[in-house]
Amino acid sequence: MIKQFIILLLTTYNLSFTTFSQINRKALVERHTIVNTKFDSLGALSVGNGKFAFTVDVTGLQSFPDAYQNGISLGTESEWGWHSFVDTANYKFEESLRDYELNGRKISYSVQINEPARNKNAVNWFRQNVHRLQLGNVGLEIKKKDGSIATIDDIKNIHQTLNMWSGEIHSQFTVEDIPVDVLTICHQQKDVIAVNIQSPLIKKGKIRIRIRLPYPTGNFTDVGNNWQNENKHSSGYSLTTIHSLIIHHQLDSTGYNIKLHWPGEAYYEKKQEHYFYLVPDNSTEFNFTCGFEKGNDISGISYNAIKTENAVEWDAFWTKTSAVDFSGSTDERAIELERRIILSQYLTKIQCGGSMPPQETGLTYNSWYGKPHLEMHWWHGVHFALWNQLGILEKQMEWYKKVFDKAKAIALRQGYKGVRWQKMTDPDGNESPSSVGAFLIWQQPHFITFAELCYREHHNKATIDKYKELVFATADFMASYAYYDSTTKRYILGKGLIPAQERFKPEETFNPTYELAYWQWALSTAQEWRTRSGLPRNKKWDDVLNKLSPLPKQNELYLATESATDSYSNPKYKTDHPAVLGTYGMLPYSKMLDTVVMKNTFEWIWNNWDWKDTWGWDFPLAAMTATRLNLPEKAIDALLMPIKTNTYLSNGHNYQDERLRLYLPGNGGLLTAIAIMCAGYDGCKIKDPGIPKNGKWKVRWEGLRKMF
Repeated sequence: MIKQFIILLLTTYNLSFTTFSQINRKALVERHTIVNTKFDSLGALSVGNGKFAFTVDVTGLQSFPDAYQNGISLGTESEWGWHSFVDTANYKFEESLRDYELNGRKISYSVQINEPARNKNAVNWFRQNVHRLQLGNVGLEIKKKDGSIATIDDIKNIHQTLNMWSGEIHSQFTVEDIPVDVLTICHQQKDVIAVNIQSPLIKKGKIRIRIRLPYPTGNFTDVGNNWQNENKHSSGYSLTTIHSLIIHHQLDSTGYNIKLHWPGEAYYEKKQEHYFYLVPDNSTEFNFTCGFEKGNDISGISYNAIKTENAVEWDAFWTKTSAVDFSGSTDERAIELERRIILSQYLTKIQCGGSMPPQETGLTYNSWYGKPHLEMHWWHGVHFALWNQLGILEKQMEWYKKVFDKAKAIALRQGYKGVRWQKMTDPDGNESPSSVGAFLIWQQPHFITFAELCYREHHNKATIDKYKELVFATADFMASYAYYDSTTKRYILGKGLIPAQERFKPEETFNPTYELAYWQWALSTAQEWRTRSGLPRNKKWDDVLNKLSPLPKQNELYLATESATDSYSNPKYKTDHPAVLGTYGMLPYSKMLDTVVMKNTFEWIWNNWDWKDTWGWDFPLAAMTATRLNLPEKAIDALLMPIKTNTYLSNGHNYQDERLRLYLPGNGGLLTAIAIMCAGYDGCKIKDPGIPKNGKWKVRWEGLRKMF
């Protein structure tokens, strides 16, 4: 009777399970503890709290940033750390706008213009500014017997671990046969690291803690080791107590503080501009904390306090979050898939768990100047809802309220209703010029996806009242964006768009399959939100829904877009994201969809796509579609396809290429796919629908939510 009651309770609140036996969470996580035994520029490890991250080399600190600059670089980044160069030319955003004649009227888009020169420079300015700051490099300087400073080649007998259950990096090594032991952790609420160092070298005066302050490069990436431009910024220090120090860093109008606190004996000095030392004395053990903040709070937090807080918070995270256990499987790939899952849970928690959409390279180094891309927020955020961490997604949804007025201004400028959500943006919701991003539309329905995930979890009026204004404004844009063709008597998306598969010219493109399906789902869901709110259905939305163009197909295959009838013959359309799979991977079944045609399309893409020219989230996308099509072997094969952009490094990062050595949408996509493969989706009758039933796979899971 009790078991039946629990089943009823779980069903009522949309909670799924496969077993009453609890997974040993600690054993599951700790069997994937990361171990480094040698220098590897792609093997750097991070601690963080979602809004701040600190990445270290084999010494447990950032001692050799130049050696890691082309790998997983040694970054210190936060949500609040942004900077702009001084605009001496007084550029206007309007200088980045270009008018396009689309559907009988002019519509302005902020794009990358090559001429005239001033407009080109203005575009570059607004792409580059604001940019995310590398806040500071905190490393060790170790003197050898001859007085020279140890290099990365002098670091021997390396044994470094990251225990993800406790969020601790433990680094052991020797320099000239003398041992050094470093423990590195991060406060889970504040932007503060805590470090404990043990070594005979401390008492000999051979170890110094070095703090260097880089200047932003203004490039596409910024890995935090630009030691040039000393005269373009200023820094100084002040002693607050005999056990604490504040370094102030000023870059143009941006200023922040670095606070050092230590309980033992130490002295400090300034070596040169933006280069400081904290030197421990008279002991073989020394601990300190180092915090980064915009304000002037000078209170220090002790190492022991942070160590305790960090352990409690990580225990709470792993205990609450969902778990998937593949132990007992005989498929040799199972342990690798489980490793990717655990490491992705850790990385997305520390890199993507803040209060705004993250950038694709998180809080380690910059990509696209450190700016988030809102079409990627689906891949960064949806998994949190499915893995019992909805609170993280809800925290980020508050940012959309902050930038609402700027999204509304974009729609108004272009002659649409509602809000047009930004693509490449910044903390304040400013639009960044982009000849691709300006024409993307698939970020638009994401907020409705997020809101619906919240409602499924909470299922109450408070949730409706909290998000309905943004849901309705999102839908208003979508309905007004659809163009009514009086000749064909149907609504069309485009021309003037680039689909998720970014291989199409905006002036020529209309009716991409995935975006059409997403429009249908999101407008239908928005209508449900009106009904839940006690409001009548919106007539305009219904008109678009009733007359929306059908999904374009040819020879029983769904086309990428209706405008590209050569989707399957032109080689350039077999690259980039196979976004058409999102029609029945990211989205549920609808009356628009023919599952036979979708299966044909999946099989064609599987056999003919140029998979080496894809991105990290394309493999989870294929796995989700395979799961809905009842092809579980293909789902597993997709997640573990041996392609470079599907590489997961020893630290769990999804490697893409020399430019994007880490790519967090791949990690988030993996977690979303696994949730669907295990917990399923609405209407699914199959247990563990994405897990093969060939006897080689055994899965236990807890806490996962179903997808739409």
